[in-house]
Amino acid sequence: MVMNSKLLTFLICLVVSTVNALADLRAAIAVRTVNPDPLLPVSGGVGPSHAVKQRQGDLTVRALVLQEGQTSVAIVSADFLGFPSTLGNRVRAAVKEIPAENILIGATHTHSAPDCYGFPDGAGGTARDEKYVEMVCARMAEALHEAATNLQPVRLKIATGEAKGKIAYNYYAEQLYDPRCHVIQALDASGKPIATLVNYAIHPEVLGSDAGICSPDLVGPLYERVAEKGGGTGIFMNSAQGGMVTADNRQPAGKEARSWEECQRIGRLLTDEALRIISDAPEQVSPKLYCAARPLSLPVDSPLMRALLKALPGSPGGDATSLTTQLNLINLGNAQILTIPGEALPNIGYYLKRKMRGEHNLLFGLTNDAFGYILTKEDYNSFKRYAYVSRTSLGERTGDILVTEALRFVADSPRPEPLATR
Repeated sequence: MVMNSKLLTFLICLVVSTVNALADLRAAIAVRTVNPDPLLPVSGGVGPSHAVKQRQGDLTVRALVLQEGQTSVAIVSADFLGFPSTLGNRVRAAVKEIPAENILIGATHTHSAPDCYGFPDGAGGTARDEKYVEMVCARMAEALHEAATNLQPVRLKIATGEAKGKIAYNYYAEQLYDPRCHVIQALDASGKPIATLVNYAIHPEVLGSDAGICSPDLVGPLYERVAEKGGGTGIFMNSAQGGMVTADNRQPAGKEARSWEECQRIGRLLTDEALRIISDAPEQVSPKLYCAARPLSLPVDSPLMRALLKALPGSPGGDATSLTTQLNLINLGNAQILTIPGEALPNIGYYLKRKMRGEHNLLFGLTNDAFGYILTKEDYNSFKRYAYVSRTSLGERTGDILVTEALRFVADSPRPEPLATR
């Protein structure tokens, strides 16, 4: 009986140990280069693309996969103006290791990459290259598969702080932007970072779409700097950068520095600030992972956007009076993450973060879709400054619907767990 009791105790301990090991957070990140060869025209927004003559930096797609217990989540960042769900769904269908609804695909919003949407060029055509788009989808699926099959136990650090220095500003109203930078870092068993996620609101448009350059813009140097500084592989997710939070490349006498060197300055500075912010963050003990998805239906009131959506490849046709996209909510440790299918103005971003329930609240803009600018009905067509963002939004109801549905999502979901450290 004594031996049986000892054996039973051993077996119980073994089972508990195995369950705990399986429940620990695991992660991996993978990267694929997606440079067009030969070079393709690049898109800065609605309208014709621009011809290019050279490339600076590499366009990439990056997949960070997280797993805890039975929950798997993928965060994907792609160096494009936007990545529509019609393409995202192709990628999701090719990946079997992760539930399709748990694959979040966001765009860095560089204005110097090929058009993935197929914007009309005004001459009855489009600059979208189908072979290139197929290659991007295939390599994104490859990155997801690689990350999902190479998971390793990780420890987690999460921090929020103000990124200081000449990085971003609001072109419409200089100080009306969110200077906070949110950072998530995954560390291996030895404490070495394997991945650093930077979440910050900024338009990567230092070069601009008319510079004749294919480029990830400032995000490329950010990735290089993360690796150089020992942060592992970088991944950038944009935030509420609409109307018009852009890179601060201002120079004296109203000029702008539109050079690769300026991309490097801003990308490196943002990286240095992100690594400073995360440096003293405590490691989180057994962080929990939760992910949920739900549909978001939005009316399309803008005549321009109705015509555009109807013309895009993969459009179901019809009058395009409404559309449905996907919202995701993630709890990771003591952080909460909410996706936004477009470019929310800073006031919407501030409000959502204030109402979310994490100790760190992150917004992943341009994620799962990128349906133009998102502004409140009070701002819609209210100022001359907002004429462009109003015209290229779905309509005046978008902001209110997004906020209402997002906060209902937050209320219906569990709270992130409080910080637990070693």
